[in-house]
Amino acid sequence: MDAGAIWKSTLSLRHRGPDQQDIFESPHVSLGSVRLKIIDLERGEQPMRSKSGDFVITFNGEIYNHGELRSELEDLGHRFHSRCDTEVALRAFIEWDIESFARFRGMFAAAIWNEQTRRLVLVRDRLGIKPLYFTVSQGNVFFGSELKSIFAHDHVPRFLCKRALGYFLSLNYVPGPLTLVEGIEKLDPGKWLECRNGRITTGAYWHNTCSPEPIRVEDACSELDRLLSGSVREHLAADVPVGIWASGGLDSSTILHYSALHSSRPVQTFSLSFEGRKCDESRYFRRLAPYYGATHRELDLNHDLDLTSAIHDLAYHSDEPSADAGALPVWFLSKLTAGHVKVALSGEGADEIFGGYQTYLADRYAQIARLLPRAVLRGSARVAERLPVSDEKIGFEYKVKRFLAGALLPADEAHFFWNGTFSRREQREFFDTDPEPLGALFSKLAGGPDTRSDLNRYLFIDQHCYLPDDILHKCDRMSMAHSIELRPPFLDHRIVEFAGRLPLALKVRGSQTKYILRKLMSGKLPPFACNRGKEGLDIPAHEWLRGPLLPLMHDALSSNSVAEAGLFSPGVIHHLVDRHLSRQANLGYHLWGLLTLHLWIHRWKIETQTTSEVERGAVIGSVAG
Repeated sequence: MDAGAIWKSTLSLRHRGPDQQDIFESPHVSLGSVRLKIIDLERGEQPMRSKSGDFVITFNGEIYNHGELRSELEDLGHRFHSRCDTEVALRAFIEWDIESFARFRGMFAAAIWNEQTRRLVLVRDRLGIKPLYFTVSQGNVFFGSELKSIFAHDHVPRFLCKRALGYFLSLNYVPGPLTLVEGIEKLDPGKWLECRNGRITTGAYWHNTCSPEPIRVEDACSELDRLLSGSVREHLAADVPVGIWASGGLDSSTILHYSALHSSRPVQTFSLSFEGRKCDESRYFRRLAPYYGATHRELDLNHDLDLTSAIHDLAYHSDEPSADAGALPVWFLSKLTAGHVKVALSGEGADEIFGGYQTYLADRYAQIARLLPRAVLRGSARVAERLPVSDEKIGFEYKVKRFLAGALLPADEAHFFWNGTFSRREQREFFDTDPEPLGALFSKLAGGPDTRSDLNRYLFIDQHCYLPDDILHKCDRMSMAHSIELRPPFLDHRIVEFAGRLPLALKVRGSQTKYILRKLMSGKLPPFACNRGKEGLDIPAHEWLRGPLLPLMHDALSSNSVAEAGLFSPGVIHHLVDRHLSRQANLGYHLWGLLTLHLWIHRWKIETQTTSEVERGAVIGSVAG
C-alpha cells in the first residue's frame, strides 16, 4: 500500500484521535493510528513499537487494570517508558501472546503486528464496547475502527448486503458479524483474529453465559455494591476531566452515586431536556445534581436546533445508518459534553444484564395472550388499529398495537419485534428479498445459557446483538464524532458475569425490572431516582416527522430517491409516508430507519445492485497476504 492510502485511511478517523496521528510502514504492512490522549499525555504515541522493533501495536480504548499488569510484567523483567496502557498491552502480548487478552479488564480494540513472523493479530473487548471491522480484498487484509477507514481504500467494493438489510429493516441494526456492506465484517466481541502466511483463523478468549446460582438477596447486594464501586473507581481514572451522563434514572444515577464517592472534586453532569414534553426528565436530574453537589450542564433538545444538519452528519459518522432514533439526542449530548470534558461515564448495559427493558415483561405477558384463540387476538389487533394516534414518543396506543401484533408472532420473533420496526410480512410488501427468520439469531445461544428460561434466552441474545450492534455502536459513534471517550462501568466483565449467575427473580420480579439493582440502590439514591420506570433517551419521531423533519423526509424518501436506490417499491414507501402524515398510523420509527438508510447510501455511494462476484473484504491498516 502506498503512503497516501494509509494516511487517507488514518485521517478519516481523526475525530477519534485528534491529539496525535501517525503511521508505521514496512514492506509487508501499513498501520495507522489516531490518539485521544487520556492517560500519560506526554508519551504513548502510536503506532507503538517494541524495543526490538519486531512488534507494533495500534490500540483504541482503555485497560483499567494496566497498573496491576504493569507490576506483574516488571516482576518478569519488563521495563516501561511510559505510563500509558498501550505499552502495557504491547508488552503483555509479547509475554503471554493471545492469552494476554483474558487478563485485560476494559474496553479495547487492537491490532498487533510481528514483523519477523509477518503475523497480524486483531482483538476486540468482551462486550463489543469498541468497534473493529475487517475484510480481505485483492489478497490484503484491511481493518479499522470504522467503516469509513475501509472506504478510504477506493478499490474495496461497496456493495450493499441484502441479507444484512433484511435484519436492519426488522431490528433497526445489523447483528454481527454482518455489516450492510457485502464482505466487510465486524470482529465479534470477545474474539481475536490471526492472519499468518495467508491464513486467517479466529478464536474466543471469553464466553459470556447465563447460568443462575442460588444466592441470598443480602449477599447479592453486597457483592454488587463491591463490584460497582470498584468498576466506577477504575473508570474514573484519567489525566483529563471526566463527566457523567445523567438522566435522573436508576442506571445513570447509580454511576453518579459511586462517582461522587470516589471523586476528589465535584463531579460534572451532562443532561438533555425535552421541555414541555411528557418524556422530559429534567425534573429528575435537576433535583439529583445538587443532591451530589455536581456541576450540572444541560441542553434542551427541540426543533429550534439545526436538526437537519445533525442528521446529515449522522450519515457520515454512523458508518452504518442509525435506525435507532436515539442517535440524535446522543449526538447533541456528546456535543454538549465535548465543550467541557474528554471522558464521560454512562449507564449503558444495565438493562441488558439486569433485565431492565419492558420487552422482558411483554415476552411474559404475550405467553399468556397466546393462550387465547388466534381469532380473538387478531380481532383485538384490528380493534386496536382504530385507536387514535398520538404525538407522544411511545404512546399508549402505540404500545397496545405493537404488543398485539407481536403476540401474533412466534415468541422468539416477537422479542425482536417489540424494539424493531418492520415484521417479515411487512418487509415482503416492499423488499424483494425474503428476510431471514429472526429466530435464527438464537443459534448464537449454542453453549449459552439455561435455555429453559425465556428471560435468560432473551437477556443473552440482547447482550450479544442489541447491546453491541445498536446501543454501544450508537454511543461509540456519536461520542467519538465529538472526540469524547464514553465509558460504561456496568460493562466491567466481572459485573456481567455476576449478573449472569443471578437467579431470575433477582432480575425481573413480578412487574418490577432490575430488581437487584433497585434493591441495592434503594438505600443510597433518592426514591424518585430509584423507583420510576425507564424513559430512554430518544426523540419524538412520530411528531417530528410530521413537523420539523418533514422536508428532510420528503427529500430522502421521494419517489426519485427511492427509485434511484433501487431497493424498494417507491409506491409502497409513498404509501407508508402518506399513512403516517394522515395519522392513520404512527410510523415515525419505521420512516426514520428508511430515511437514514437512504441518506447513508447517498453519502457513501453504496452500490445496491449486488453480484455473486463480490470479493470478501475490510480496514485502518492493511497487511499483504
